[in-house]
Amino acid sequence: MAKGKYLEWITEEGLTLLNGWARDGLTDEQIAHNIGISRSTLNEWKKKYPDISDTLKKGKEVVDRQVENALLKRALGYDYEEVTYISVEVGREAYDEKIDAELDVFNQQNPKATTEERLRFIASIPRTAEVVSKRVAKQVAPDVTAQIFWLKNRKPGQWRDKQEIEHSGGLENKLDLSGLSVEELRKLAQTDG
Repeated sequence: MAKGKYLEWITEEGLTLLNGWARDGLTDEQIAHNIGISRSTLNEWKKKYPDISDTLKKGKEVVDRQVENALLKRALGYDYEEVTYISVEVGREAYDEKIDAELDVFNQQNPKATTEERLRFIASIPRTAEVVSKRVAKQVAPDVTAQIFWLKNRKPGQWRDKQEIEHSGGLENKLDLSGLSVEELRKLAQTDG
């Protein structure tokens, strides 16, 4: 293990990065790669430095919860509103106000811009605005596959595929082979195999 390398990862910035990677769904293997260490070294750090361990756990809990919520939403179905927009040309007064507002932002971000750059920026501002043309209430039906997955994992005793059946009686062979000769038994065995 590189001596002291862990120090940069127990800082506020380092822990924030670790949390973000965990929240993004990266595995410990991928996080270790991003840090530049092996997975076994990361496991050692998690044992030695509670801040690292806690940060990774919290980051993963967030994304796990988001996935659980999305799965449940899909399993139950949901309603949403679909909004369609169209572009319409704006009036001169509204366009002038739009230019003033956007040019103020441009000037603050680019205080050394030339007049030519400002004019090019103004020319790039569209003379249209997006307005809502219609709203449609829609519904996503419950997803049976998501329901099955949820139930198999939440209530495995009731919803698992594999059924365990206990047989309490003995097995009896009702086929009587006692009257066959050794030669007949051999022929029978060869035809089964």
